Amino acid sequence: MITHRITRRHFVRSTTAAAAAIVATSRTRPVLGANERVVMGIIGSGGMGRGHMNRLKNLGAEWAAVCDVYDVNLQKGMDIAGSPAKGYTDHRRVLERHDIDAVLIASPEHWHHDHLIDAIRAGKDAYCEKPMSWSIQQGANMVKEVRKTDRIVQIGMQRRSSPLVREAKAIVDGGVIGEINIVRAEWYWNININREPNLPGTVDWETFQGPAPRKPFDPIRFRSWRYFWDFSGGNMTDQGTHLLDVIQWFNGVEQPIAAQTYGAVYKLQPAETPDTFCAIFEYPKFTCTWTLAYMNTFMKGWGIVFQGQKGTLELCEDGYRVFAEPWSEKGYDRWKTPAPVSQNIAGGATDTTPHLKNFLECIKSRKQPNATVEVGHQAVRPLHLANIAHHRRCRAELGADGVSVKIG
Repeated sequence: MITHRITRRHFVRSTTAAAAAIVATSRTRPVLGANERVVMGIIGSGGMGRGHMNRLKNLGAEWAAVCDVYDVNLQKGMDIAGSPAKGYTDHRRVLERHDIDAVLIASPEHWHHDHLIDAIRAGKDAYCEKPMSWSIQQGANMVKEVRKTDRIVQIGMQRRSSPLVREAKAIVDGGVIGEINIVRAEWYWNININREPNLPGTVDWETFQGPAPRKPFDPIRFRSWRYFWDFSGGNMTDQGTHLLDVIQWFNGVEQPIAAQTYGAVYKLQPAETPDTFCAIFEYPKFTCTWTLAYMNTFMKGWGIVFQGQKGTLELCEDGYRVFAEPWSEKGYDRWKTPAPVSQNIAGGATDTTPHLKNFLECIKSRKQPNATVEVGHQAVRPLHLANIAHHRRCRAELGADGVSVKIG
């Protein structure tokens, strides 16, 4: 059975002293040549992080450091990094390394703010997994801090680099489906939560909690951290970040007017974050609904439907289909899906390889990547607003400043 170590170390997060200590021991390497390897470290070598490690390695990145508070994940990350990479449990030791160009931040989202700010202050470029932030205020601060530097920061929203998704955006931009007045985003998976996780090895629980409130060690909270408010915005922000980003991107907007939400935990007890919900977002020229259900269903995966005044665009993992307005057709059958006027269903719309490749290219060119820190903040902000509406059981209105919230 897993053991957990409670340390007495004092963590000073995002303070001037902590920043100065990191910067003082770190130097940014010279700009890399086109054929030079990018040397990287990872902070959080769990399943998602290791998947990115393998892809980046295949793209030519070199792994020099692995950091994780769970020794099993640390060793698995070291197996991918290979010799002579070094392992750490404190991310600051990674950032002190002068030979590291960039870091991959794949820690739980309650740590993203501190990990990213520490990284850029240490002179490192960073690929930060989504959701970028744990709150609206954190996201705004991350944007501000990144823009004080010349660091390259890519947020892990791979649809921004997907050829299929970009092709679909060009169709919308071309006016094929006309003005969009409603968008429906959906995600359905049949999953369960492990209520008796078998966790061999050792976890530094104190460090894992980091900026979160202190609570006794709980293997369920550790293994399924995304289902607890201290560490995450739940599936609302996790999956919603991907979809709301595409919706705002395609419609050329950066933030909603307001949000309302209803959701609950019906199946995945003892989770705190809803496994089923529906959120409604108000925008100046369109309405958006965002529905998720993690329970028994014949439907699977994600989808977005853009309904315009001239036609409809349907986007999912398989690709996209465009339908013309059918009501004028003689003998129209509402139970039969009309033939698409155009489509591309090549599949693999969320392959992360193009996004990771874009990041490595931008480290060398110093051009801004496809999913900047501003994009990451704008993508998750509506979902944070929806969670506020859920907690307060009301309509939550976002201020013009993009940070303040008015409860209706």
